[in-house]
Amino acid sequence: MRLRRKQLDGFRFRRQQPIGRYIVDFFCPETKLIVEIDGGQHEEQAKADAERTRWLEEKGYRVVRFWNNDVLANTDEILLRIHDLLKG
Repeated sequence: MRLRRKQLDGFRFRRQQPIGRYIVDFFCPETKLIVEIDGGQHEEQAKADAERTRWLEEKGYRVVRFWNNDVLANTDEILLRIHDLLKG
């Protein structure tokens, strides 16, 4: 994913960042944006994911989730959506 090394308009993302009791996939400290990339196993754990998202949002983070297959098939579109969230 082209989120590392400030490849997305200079925003820095950390990968596998611990936040509280969770480890998030990608985290931009500057904007408090968390990007989660979910695989098929997340269909079975939707309730746990909702609880996790709720906890993170209560702490002031913004969480966005994308399906792994969407990231692979539509990388540029996903990056544009993330960019819009960073700027907005």
